[in-house]
Amino acid sequence: MIDHLDHLVLTTTDEQACTDFYVGLLGMTLETFGEGRKAFKFGNQKINVHVKGKEFEPKAHLPVPGALDLCFIASRPLDEIIAHIKSKGVEIIEGPVRRTGACFPIRSIYLRDPDLNLIEISEREDE
Repeated sequence: MIDHLDHLVLTTTDEQACTDFYVGLLGMTLETFGEGRKAFKFGNQKINVHVKGKEFEPKAHLPVPGALDLCFIASRPLDEIIAHIKSKGVEIIEGPVRRTGACFPIRSIYLRDPDLNLIEISEREDE
């Protein structure tokens, strides 16, 4: 019945810091749509951004910054991602470690975005 995820909504306390992280650090594309709404596009998906206290309706029952745990599959080798993140002075809090992805084994690192959401960046690992 469900084919894939189109978008999800991230609630932030600091729109600029959030944009700097997802666009500046992770390389997503900033999109503005509707009445000044913002989203971060990557692949065939996007993350819509809500600012805490200024959310768009309808919204989640309890939208709060820092409640997400997201896993992204990298478009290039994880070792390149690690070098890039370290060069920007961003702390990797765990990894690389082996995990079980939705469709295949993955090798992952973990970091936090400015709202303290847990961000996992992974690559497919050969079995």
